[in-house]
Formats: sequence, C-alpha cells, structure tokens
Amino acid sequence: MQKEKLEELITALVLPIIEGTDLDLVDIEYVREKEWYLRVYIDKPGGIEIDDCQYVSEKLTKLLDEKDPIKDKYYLEVSSPGIDRPLKKDKDFVRTYGKKVDLLFFTPWNGAKTIEAVLVAHDNDNITLLLNDKSVVIERKLIASIRPHIDF
Repeated sequence: MQKEKLEELITALVLPIIEGTDLDLVDIEYVREKEWYLRVYIDKPGGIEIDDCQYVSEKLTKLLDEKDPIKDKYYLEVSSPGIDRPLKKDKDFVRTYGKKVDLLFFTPWNGAKTIEAVLVAHDNDNITLLLNDKSVVIERKLIASIRPHIDF
C-alpha cells in the first residue's frame, strides 16, 4: 500500500479512538529506518501522559490486527511529537500566530539558511512573518521546516 494511502487509513482508524477525549492527532508517519515504524503522534492541552499513549496504542493495535492493512513487519509507536515539532497543519500555524518560529530553508534565503521571526499569518502558498519589525512574506515551497522557537 502506498505510504500516503496508508497514513490516511491510519488517520481514519485513530480519529474515532480519540473522539470524545481531549487528545489531538498531530501526525502519522510510516517510515523505514532499519525496520518499518508506524508512528502516531498525539497531544493534548497540558501535554500527554504515558496512559494516553497506552490507551491509543491498545485500541489501535486491536484495529490493526483486525484489518491487517500493513503486510510488512513493523513497530507501532504512539508518543508526543515534542515541544519543537514542525508546524504542519493549519491549526498548528494558527496556534503559533504571534509567537517566534524558526525557519529552515532548502537553500539560503536572503543569505540565511535559517531565520527566527514572529509568525503572523499563513495560507497554502505563503507564510507572513514579522522580521526585524518588518512584515515579510515567504513562499512556503522555499521552506524546509517551521518549528516553534524555544528559548533556553
């Protein structure tokens, strides 16, 4: 099964599991490292706990065993995406409006491979930032990743 189709199928299995809870599905990835991994990232206000991961893992394992959509041997991991997870979904961007983000570019943009700026807005094609007190619009296709900025 194609990776994207599999991730869509797993999303369709996970959403009913977390419906009615305060859990949020952040991302799903099916990747091959040395072995195949099916990773499900969940979150909730205040952060997730091990019991949240166990709950989703047990319910999802049962559904995966019944439907058997993955023919390869794989490992299921259910976890938090971490505080520095990349912004991917609209709700991730909206939640981060007015906050600092770190952008990594595929190739240098105005001489910089990375920048730190305040996220102002976004759409499918562009990101609007406040950079050095100036509004800047950058095409999303130029950006490799956008993550919340973390001050240490």
